Amino acid sequence: MNKTIWVFNQFAGHPESGWGERHYYFARYWIQQGYRVVIFSGSFNHMFRNLPETHGNLTTQMVDGVEFCWVKVPVYHPQSVLRFWSMLVFAWKTLWLKTSVYGTPLAILVSSMPIFPILSALIKRSFLKNTKVVFEIRDIWPLSLQYLSNISAYHPAVIFIGWFEKIGYRRSDVVVSLLPNAREHIEAVAKKTVNFQYIPNGIEEALLVDEALDPTITEQIPKDKFITGYTGTMALANALESFVETAHLLKNQADIHFVLVGDGYLKAKLQEIASGLSNITFIPKIRKNQVQNILKHFDICFVGRNDSPLFKHGVSANKYFDYMLAGKPVLDANNLIKDPVELSGCGIIVKPESAEALAEGLMKLYNMPKDDLMAMGGKGKKYVQEQHSLQNLAGQYLTILTDNQGHGSSQ
Repeated sequence: MNKTIWVFNQFAGHPESGWGERHYYFARYWIQQGYRVVIFSGSFNHMFRNLPETHGNLTTQMVDGVEFCWVKVPVYHPQSVLRFWSMLVFAWKTLWLKTSVYGTPLAILVSSMPIFPILSALIKRSFLKNTKVVFEIRDIWPLSLQYLSNISAYHPAVIFIGWFEKIGYRRSDVVVSLLPNAREHIEAVAKKTVNFQYIPNGIEEALLVDEALDPTITEQIPKDKFITGYTGTMALANALESFVETAHLLKNQADIHFVLVGDGYLKAKLQEIASGLSNITFIPKIRKNQVQNILKHFDICFVGRNDSPLFKHGVSANKYFDYMLAGKPVLDANNLIKDPVELSGCGIIVKPESAEALAEGLMKLYNMPKDDLMAMGGKGKKYVQEQHSLQNLAGQYLTILTDNQGHGSSQ
């Protein structure tokens, strides 16, 4: 039996990359089950802390037994058109991968965004016997582009991406999503019933390496104050403007302090909004293995989304699981979308994009007895350990990739 799995994900990384470890962790489990896994990722990713060393068009690197093939793509600025171009280059180059080098795949897993390699995988499938195509949707594109950037449904980029989306939904053997409520949208676009499977993000306590923080980081976090913290990317979808505005509203609450850990293209703007405040601290991005250590310094954690119909399909951000595994109560600015905080009862959910609502929710948590806060955080820890174990999710995923029932039925 052929036991090779290809993963097309231009933004896949590993712990040293500092970003995009989902498929690396799954691959480690699949390899233990006797499979060869090759992850095809881009040579440049603006989210990586450490870029891979590459030589020529395709560079192979073994990371803890996981085979990465770094596909040479153009270097780009995250908000330039070159980023879009790099996605097309990646898709084009994956079309010409040789089975003599990388093995004949029993399955090609295409993870979007970027969405364009789905066409490469479908073309590949037409030349390969018994290879199935699994299309994974991490975020819904071009819907994200329309809602988050306020772009018309008739914009050429939306139409162009939408064509790939539709063909991917219609022609793939399985559509996997990290978003629990995505089936309705997927089938509306495909105009047919699809083989839909939900595989969220996860976390594995046993795989977390406890890496100490530099004292210069911990020294920046005030002692003897109620710390409301955020860790992660500072980008549009995380609704951080209202979080910083909450610091303005509560600037006279001497015991409350806000901490934002991470980088991203919105960081400078957020720092500008926070100008003149003494109750907020910005800390640069830390390593994945240090996240649990910094969370020990927080009393509660913040997660938020924009007030957008986009998120009715659900969310699956890793920061939920980081927070919950640390046993921290979560201040959650979201519509009721069955997210992990709502499902576990590990926090307070308030109206999104409202500093006033956030301030009110924060004060509720601040005034709660410590035992109640600990019990609330404990609910999250129990939930994530039971429902989002990486090993369990990897096992479910392997069944999807290797089960040949219904293969080709969508062709």
